Parts: sequence; C-alpha cells; structure tokens
Amino acid sequence: MSSLSVVVITKNEEANLGRCLESVRWAGELIVVDSGSTDQTVAIGERHGARVIHIEWSGFGPAKREGVKAARGEWILSLDADEEVTPELRREIEEVIAGDSGCTGYFVPRRTCFLGRWIHHCGWYPDRVLRLFRRESGDFDDAVVHERVVVNGSLGHLENDLLHYSYPDLERYFVKFNSYTTIAAEEAFRQGRRVHAVDILIRPVANFIKQYFFKAGFLDGMEGLLISVLSSCHVMTKYAKLRHLWRTEGRSEQ
Repeated sequence: MSSLSVVVITKNEEANLGRCLESVRWAGELIVVDSGSTDQTVAIGERHGARVIHIEWSGFGPAKREGVKAARGEWILSLDADEEVTPELRREIEEVIAGDSGCTGYFVPRRTCFLGRWIHHCGWYPDRVLRLFRRESGDFDDAVVHERVVVNGSLGHLENDLLHYSYPDLERYFVKFNSYTTIAAEEAFRQGRRVHAVDILIRPVANFIKQYFFKAGFLDGMEGLLISVLSSCHVMTKYAKLRHLWRTEGRSEQ
C-alpha cells in the first residue's frame, strides 16, 4: 500500500522488531528510527526492507517526529517495536485509507499482554491510542515521555485491536519501570513540580484501589493483582525520585 508509511522507533529491540515489521510488510514504506542499538535490531530492520534512520536519543516525541519527517506516504502508522498489527486491523486500516470518511486521524484500541496473559481490565483495555493519521495533518509533540499526536482535523475510532507484547517477564518489566519512573521524575522536576506527603502516602494507595476495584483488575486474576500493586509502586517510586532530585539538584538551584 503505497500511501501508508509505518514508523517504528527502536533501541535494542531484536526480540520484537521482526514480529512487528512482519505484521506490516504490506505497507508501502517501513521506517525504523534507531537510537543506538547494539544488538541485531538494525540488521533485522534492513532484512525486512525498512529504511533505518540513526538518531541521538532525546525523547519519544522527538524520535517519532524524525520518523514522520522522513516518511513519504500520505498516511502514517506509528508503532512501537513490541506491537503487532492483526490481519483484522490491517483490513480496517486499508479500508480507511481507501475510503473517504473525512477523518484525518484514528484511535486504535490496544490490548496488552502481561506475563503471558492478555489483560482486559485494570484500566489497560481498551487503551485507545492515536496511531494512524494523515502526514500533512498531524505530528508528534516534543514530549520526552507520554508523547501524543497533534492532529488538525476530525478524529475517528478503529474497532480492531493493536496487540502489545510489552511485559513478557518481570525482569523486562522492571527495566521499563526504572526507566519510565526516572524520565517522569526528571520531567516533573523540569516543570517545577513539588512533592508533598500525599504524593507518596496517598496517591499510590488510591491508584491501587482505582485499578483493582473500580477498573475491575480483580477479573484479570493474579496478573490483575500484580498490575495494580506494581502500578501503585510506580507512582510511589516516581515521586520518591522527584523528591530526591529536589533534595540534591534542586538545592543547588536555589
């Protein structure tokens, strides 16, 4: 499909990239934006016919913007390396691009696999993400984390799931846990966000109650319990790291 460019950002994603690119081999253009992989990621991308762009890492938003800037297709499909487009989602994307709905961007429901189990609750599903958009009408912002697509025009919703193989084991979960809590704390520090007792004592507990009870995490069994507990730890760790930044670097700025 010549009017669709798929953009994937990577760093050491040899375990995932092949599956991702294989699921979109039907697209007109594949672009891999790599930020210094030391494994076989680049070779896998090239083997699947992707154009590999090498960048210095400065955040998720800037990396994805580089991919959009390099794309030639009328439409952009932005993917993470640990995601997979199903045949059903492929057909829906093809119908949208071939038709004329008047929308310039589309949200896609994303289903995440946690420790081998597909999660249906915990506030994780449907995790609607804006991933398909017209290149001339949208682009990513410059956020280091929690980046988003800014689209000029009306938005629609696709029905078929994007599969997300994000957490195959706890070892890789905690690698992301440490990285994301650090990035979030640093961004909050740059924004001047202060830490209060409620952030460390109350917010983690409230987060657990919301995910496990109000978002029905208990229906996802033991994995739902683990997600709810670990997510509350994520909240506490982020604010603990932010507190540490204020007690060290923040003191030198005053």
